[in-house]
Amino acid sequence: MTTVATRTWPKRLETGLNEESDRDLVKKAKGGDTDAFSVLVRRRQHLVYNLAYRYMRDSMLAEDMAQEAFLKGFRLLKGFRGECSFSTWMYRVTSGVCLSEIARRKKRGEVQLETHHGGSYEDGKAEARDSAEIIRSCVTRLPERYATIVTMYYLNEMPYKEIAAAMKIPLGTLKTWMFRARKELRLLVESELPDYGT
Repeated sequence: MTTVATRTWPKRLETGLNEESDRDLVKKAKGGDTDAFSVLVRRRQHLVYNLAYRYMRDSMLAEDMAQEAFLKGFRLLKGFRGECSFSTWMYRVTSGVCLSEIARRKKRGEVQLETHHGGSYEDGKAEARDSAEIIRSCVTRLPERYATIVTMYYLNEMPYKEIAAAMKIPLGTLKTWMFRARKELRLLVESELPDYGT
């Protein structure tokens, strides 16, 4: 009897925690409940990892960035006022962590574009991959707020309302930033790829 109770108790406890809303879990985590934050991590780990992978293009780096994002999220949690969903807030935290890492690696000369070799068909595929890498590299050269909103909109397909909530800015401001971000990005890409858009 004791063995059965011991085996079922953690399962019941976990189920109970999973039924709690993110808002309730955030409130508990703010009060120092690390178990509540662990549940939030389990719920959002795929989302955070996928976003980190889109930035880093490397599974090991993406794992590191996801861990760093959750650590930073835990440190910053007291400042989270619930004006957007926890998921949206974690998008913002993860984007910031990844952009900072990309900038750091670029300064140290660690970010390099891959070169591909092969036949004409392979060359075509390689050229497309290289172009995508160059565009992604250009995004990281935008001011941080522009790089974040471009990534959220184009890579993560988040609607403007969610992005505005995550960035804590009015919708009109977001539209202005997006217009400027696209303009700056186009200039950067055209300087790297003269035939871009023709």
